[in-house]
Amino acid sequence: MNTYIQFAAIKFRNNMAYRFEYLMGILNTVLNFIVYCCIYKALYGGANEVDGITFSMVTTNFIISLGLTNAFSKNEMFLQDKIKQGTIANELLKPVNFKFRMLFEDMGDGLFKVIFNFIPAVLIAMVFTQIQPPAGILNFTLCLVSAVLGYIVLWYISFIVQTWSFWLFSVWGIVTIKNVIINICSGALLPLWFMPEPIMNIIRFTPFDSIFFTPVQLYLGNLQGCEILFNFARQLLWIVILYFAGEFFWRRGIKKLVVQGG
Repeated sequence: MNTYIQFAAIKFRNNMAYRFEYLMGILNTVLNFIVYCCIYKALYGGANEVDGITFSMVTTNFIISLGLTNAFSKNEMFLQDKIKQGTIANELLKPVNFKFRMLFEDMGDGLFKVIFNFIPAVLIAMVFTQIQPPAGILNFTLCLVSAVLGYIVLWYISFIVQTWSFWLFSVWGIVTIKNVIINICSGALLPLWFMPEPIMNIIRFTPFDSIFFTPVQLYLGNLQGCEILFNFARQLLWIVILYFAGEFFWRRGIKKLVVQGG
């Protein structure tokens, strides 16, 4: 395990070498938040709530989702680049689990962005609006646990798409489409409270709402008793499904892999 932690640490330190980049990351996060707040202030038209959804709930949803987006940072071209460069063969010969290496490098990247991008941006953003506190210590703890499960769900979705690099010349377009769908259907951009019920019924059959929206719901105390257990069960079920799907594509891709050169 210490080996994989070192991969995360190296990725974290590498990011620190580009100070201008992470300063721009803070600026980008702050601008995203300000633009989002301005849009929803206009939509709310001075009202405190719409259909029982208060403005503070909306901004809190966005801030948590923004924080998780930073924490869930991934290099979605990692596998494709290794295949194109032909270095994938050497990587597979190393005495480390290739997927664990990908995971821990992504975790190191995410930790860096939370500390140096998101936290400073939130402190600045708090000047402009009020962030709703968690419904309680238990709710906050459940939110963190759910966020970890949501991260695993999102990482496996990304991993599955990356494995298609074994068959496709480039997965960039698919990754872009996937990210747009996730941003919309997970509640990261548009809170799912405002989604029409027919669309929500479809989203509930996907893993997307369990990535961001479930942690937000737990943070705000909108889920109680059996609802909490049900949502945790959904996250765990999707992790199992996506794990086996990822293993299927990975094993098929490795068998198909041909590397030329010397």
